[in-house]
Amino acid sequence: MFARIGGADGVHRLVETFYGRMDTLPEARGIRAMHAPDLSETKEVLRRYFGEWMGGPKLYSAERGHPRLRSRHIRFRIGEVERDAWLLCMRQALEATVAEPALREELYGALAKLANWMRNDPGNPHDAQHHGR
Repeated sequence: MFARIGGADGVHRLVETFYGRMDTLPEARGIRAMHAPDLSETKEVLRRYFGEWMGGPKLYSAERGHPRLRSRHIRFRIGEVERDAWLLCMRQALEATVAEPALREELYGALAKLANWMRNDPGNPHDAQHHGR
């Protein structure tokens, strides 16, 4: 996937566009508020993670170790609303930056599974963790 998206440049475009959507979409206000005002470091971490996740250089794990995504995000309430806002930003970013429809859908499908797995709001009856899955 890393080569198909255009390598580091493609990942950079995706991350920049994703956070651009997070900064501008009204539906993303809640998840944007979970981030620092300056997104520079956050963008760099996501670029490294996505690059490695897509099969590129192992920059993320070399610097930060195992991703441990759920434990790194546990301090944030992530329910259906937050997941859906994140996916909206990602869907729009993929549509704007990934020309190949098959790759766009492959990435979105994998990221949707990841976003759903990140949910941690036990007050939500639809939460997978709440049902012991």
